[in-house]
Amino acid sequence: MTNAHDEIVAQLIGRWPEHRIAPSLARIKALCDLLGNPEKSAPAIQIAGTNGKGSTAIMVDALLRSNGLRTGRFSSPHLVDLTERICIDGDPISHQRFDELWDDIRPYVEMVDAQQLDGVSMTFFEVMTGLAYAAFADAPVDVMVVEVGLGGSWDATSVVEAQVAVVCPIDLDHMHILGDTIEEIAGEKAGVIKQGATAVIAGQQPEAAAVLLERCTEVGARMVLEGRDFALLERTQAVGGQLLRINGAEGPVGDIHLPVYGEHMARNAALALAAVEALLGGRALQPEVVVDGFAAVEAPARLELIRKSPPVVLDTCHNPHGARATMAALDENFDLTPTVGVVAMMADKAVDEVLSIFAEHMDRIIVTKVSSTDRGMAVEELADRAIGAFGAECVSQAPNVTAAIDMAMEFADLAGTGGGVVVAGSVILAGEVRALFKGPGASRAEEADEQYIPVSRRMDDEEDEW
Repeated sequence: MTNAHDEIVAQLIGRWPEHRIAPSLARIKALCDLLGNPEKSAPAIQIAGTNGKGSTAIMVDALLRSNGLRTGRFSSPHLVDLTERICIDGDPISHQRFDELWDDIRPYVEMVDAQQLDGVSMTFFEVMTGLAYAAFADAPVDVMVVEVGLGGSWDATSVVEAQVAVVCPIDLDHMHILGDTIEEIAGEKAGVIKQGATAVIAGQQPEAAAVLLERCTEVGARMVLEGRDFALLERTQAVGGQLLRINGAEGPVGDIHLPVYGEHMARNAALALAAVEALLGGRALQPEVVVDGFAAVEAPARLELIRKSPPVVLDTCHNPHGARATMAALDENFDLTPTVGVVAMMADKAVDEVLSIFAEHMDRIIVTKVSSTDRGMAVEELADRAIGAFGAECVSQAPNVTAAIDMAMEFADLAGTGGGVVVAGSVILAGEVRALFKGPGASRAEEADEQYIPVSRRMDDEEDEW
């Protein structure tokens, strides 16, 4: 029997889905005007790019809170629960609060729906964006941290006039929507850089960099560039993550423990620090604020160890750029021999290229299909693609995620000490697996009698000061 919250979630998800695009800011602007413009209730940091948006937003949020500011963070997609998308001071809003917000804004959503602006009712993502801005205004928060859903110029989040626009690395993804070239995609994502804002820009491919710099010049945005104005200076493996030294607004800050893995995450940390300092007018955060903020970072499904024996590592990577970064970090931090992959992918992704990258780092693969969307590639087709990368003897099929995990853990167990499982290929897959292990009543993650220790935690006694 469903409860009222579940019915609300079903109604919202039943709207125009976020993977289908109705490019326009008209509907979200109309809603925000009716709500009294909650998107203007606090300064905002808006984060765009191909990969790294979510983790950068989490780090920005943590640094702001460490500096004593109350934050509202909007992110997408969610892993397990829809309310994960709207966080106040780092925590998702409760089901009760979510339902109250919906009751408050529903009449205004219906008013916008009735107008059929550009021929479409409000989409699921637009309504969620409106709910987030309403939640932030009502809290109230000191700073809004807003992750772009898709693109930039016409993404619903861009109804906000962000004081700081962050652009993570841009690569090829969502080409059927954003364009077939780096330049076209960068042009769409550059739309988050508004008149007079500060643009904090990660290192980019030359084609993307040229487009972003042109946009900054066009709108008079101040530029804060990786390499010139901020940088990751040093990175060392450490207990439960990595130890960083970052060059910030007023020089290097060291002894930063970041409890997530990979060079890509370390560079996201440098980007996050630059974004927060840009919001503060270029003033540096106190070193202790930086250290405490990064130490508090929690990034679910970013090379997350969700089971100990056999180890099961979970990641959201789903395009070639993300897959390369994740697999490099996996090899650096987890000694899994053999590595058994559990993979499901959306049909509109660069499936062959991602599988080829996985094949360089995984010994065998279990392909499956997620249950919560019809966008997933059929198991049989994904298996055929995987055989091209792995060889037939290294590819198995499973009809669903639970069966795939069970099969992969069995392979890892049979391999003896050292075998492990990596789940990758889709954010939706990561969410379904995380719910399997960490959802209500789940006990799989606690079944192990012994703890798996990542490579970065296998330090000699004389190195335990790390």
